[in-house]
Amino acid sequence: MPDGLMTDGGGSTRVTFGVFLLLAFGWSWAFWGPEALVATGYLRRFPTLPALGAFGPSIAGVVVIGWRRGRSGLVELGRRAVDVGFPRWLWLAILGLFPALALVAALVARFSGGDLPTPPWAGQTLAVPIAFAYILFLGGPLQEELGWRGYALDPLVDRFGAVGGSVVLGLLWGCWHLPLFYVPGMTIYYQKPVWGFVASIVMLTVVMTWLYDRTGGSLLAMLLVHTSFNWTTWLIPVLETDPGSLAFVVGQLVVTAVVVVAWRPSRPLRWPLGTT
Repeated sequence: MPDGLMTDGGGSTRVTFGVFLLLAFGWSWAFWGPEALVATGYLRRFPTLPALGAFGPSIAGVVVIGWRRGRSGLVELGRRAVDVGFPRWLWLAILGLFPALALVAALVARFSGGDLPTPPWAGQTLAVPIAFAYILFLGGPLQEELGWRGYALDPLVDRFGAVGGSVVLGLLWGCWHLPLFYVPGMTIYYQKPVWGFVASIVMLTVVMTWLYDRTGGSLLAMLLVHTSFNWTTWLIPVLETDPGSLAFVVGQLVVTAVVVVAWRPSRPLRWPLGTT
């Protein structure tokens, strides 16, 4: 355990985590909530707000880390966001795991008689890397990961263990998206099964925690695996068919089960920012 890691008491950690949740959910839902209320008929109209809601978790992470650790904490957060000091083989898992699952799911859908929709990049190959870059910066990862993995994961792991903390974080992360399920045309979530999505996010979180441990707490790895997951669902639209969606979720379940059964953390999942 790094020196000084536990200088704050458990009560202080709970207060800090509570502030993080209030900021993360409060910021995002302040932008998304009115849109959802208008869409569901609870409000007649509301001024159009800028598309800033997704930045809630990262803003919250930066605020609480700056509050509790000051400039040194923010510098360490930035260092972790560009950290590539982990084994090279992990790049295969970070960038290739979810595309591989989606390809298998697409084959299952095809042999089950289902036709996948034409991918949005068909005939525009250049759109594939451009989409990856866009998703990294504006499609969720940078807007969220400075909070979810930059701050929130570590105190939850300290409290509930690696798997338990991942499950709790996955539930929080999934529920954070809730207003988006009621806004037509705003996101891909509209009228999709909420709890199916949350279950998928919980499984994703367990796998990401394993990668977080293997990479020594690299936020760059978390940004990229989050990007890879979102990019994959755009690149290979398996979630648009029932057989493909089922096969993808089953694949996630298998990978998550393997991680839970075989994983032995190489070190305590405690990093200098996590227990503030």
